[in-house]
Amino acid sequence: MKRVAVLISCVASIAVAAVEPCRVKVVDDENGWPVPLVFLITTHGQVYVTDNAGVAAIDSPELMGRETWFTVKSHGYGRKKDGFGNAGFRFVPRPGGEHEVKVTRWQIAKRLGRVGGAGLFAESQKCGLHLDARESGEFGRDSVQTALYRGRVFWLWGDTNMQNYPLGIFNVTAATTPAPAFARPVPPVDPQYRGFTNEKGRLRGVIKRQGGGPIWIFGLVTLTDAKGRAHLCGAWSQIKEFCTPEKNGLCEWDDASESFTIVKTVWTRSQERPKAPRIPDGMVCRHRDANGKKWLLFGNPFPFLRIPDSYEAYLDESKWGKVEKPKTIRARDGSEVTPAAGHMAWSGYRKKYVAIVQQKFGKPSAFGEVWYVESASPYGPWENAVKVVTHDNYTFYNPVIHTEGCDPNSSVLLFGDVEIEGVTVVGESKGLSFWLSDDGEEWRKVGERGMGNGERRVDLRKDSPSAKFVKVGFEPGVGKKSLSLKKILVYGKKLY
Repeated sequence: MKRVAVLISCVASIAVAAVEPCRVKVVDDENGWPVPLVFLITTHGQVYVTDNAGVAAIDSPELMGRETWFTVKSHGYGRKKDGFGNAGFRFVPRPGGEHEVKVTRWQIAKRLGRVGGAGLFAESQKCGLHLDARESGEFGRDSVQTALYRGRVFWLWGDTNMQNYPLGIFNVTAATTPAPAFARPVPPVDPQYRGFTNEKGRLRGVIKRQGGGPIWIFGLVTLTDAKGRAHLCGAWSQIKEFCTPEKNGLCEWDDASESFTIVKTVWTRSQERPKAPRIPDGMVCRHRDANGKKWLLFGNPFPFLRIPDSYEAYLDESKWGKVEKPKTIRARDGSEVTPAAGHMAWSGYRKKYVAIVQQKFGKPSAFGEVWYVESASPYGPWENAVKVVTHDNYTFYNPVIHTEGCDPNSSVLLFGDVEIEGVTVVGESKGLSFWLSDDGEEWRKVGERGMGNGERRVDLRKDSPSAKFVKVGFEPGVGKKSLSLKKILVYGKKLY
């Protein structure tokens, strides 16, 4: 009997388990807020970016169990450089581990988070957190406009990137959120958009193009007609090439079709009229003059057009009045700042008109420096401007004050803020207690101070450096106590 040698080839299948991420949370060293959009970069070029919760999920297998250096980069935030000029930190990432990193805010503005684009909480979700956060359906959107309409905040965007194809939507996307859009102006930010979609559930354009290029809407405003009916209106521009308008006019939202309809064509390019006239676009600010007359001021950021505040006047071009806007504003150090774009609004807290101004040809970014300035009049003068946002070689254009986002009488204005640092109490105040709050709704007790008689200053910075509200009194339910105060003085840090 012959023996037959049989060679059997066996292929071993080895299962490799996925690496459980190590959660790194980046926080502001002043107030403990999570900081979004912080870049963490390894020495071999691996980049992690924090989401709206300040989280980065470190999930590279080659980093696990090994001490790793991360360079920290973020516009307006950072860490102190070491002797070799490197700014960052090092630690040993481990699967399922956690690590907190503190960064210092070098600018006045506090970053709340992204309100557009995909993956607002993507890094957190890799770690099993914020799993209820919903995706808006888009991957990035251009300039935003907002207005309060029928009890909700109406959001409008320009060119929009989508997931399913390189060419996105170029005829305006829109959504609504509850009003106010941000019940508490603190991170993490998670806007609850209700987008306008097509039959496939994808975002769609909400205005029909009037030519071959993109169409944009600016100057979004809610108006009331003589019969008390509300109209959501805007100025549209049909773009041909290189951001050059070919036509423009006015449009209005139609509730039935959930889209904008063309109400009026103001201008079409021709040999006789080669230059587009001023139309009510840009950003809107309402104003009541000394005689009590109400106006709509259209500007970017400062007014260039004013119209009586009514639907009928808005449609009547003869009612449109041109306004000479300032070419520059004066900074606190005496230098001149040339505006590129921005937004103006009335601040009930400051009792003034305030503006956020994108600087033209600023430093270090040519179009990424943003200033805060205020005036008693919407027509100026605009002086003592303060830089509140800075970027490293980045364009930050068409900034908007979200007047529908929070209480107009609040100290919080997109880029401005005030922080309580302490309280001075004069009088008889034994056993006095203090409570602090960021929003005036949720309070935390910071302890009881044995004040005694006379004047006493209480330092609250260690208790809560980001507080905006303070309550002074006795703890409820502790029996009868007498209180005789002559004066309570709250002091803090003015950030603009």
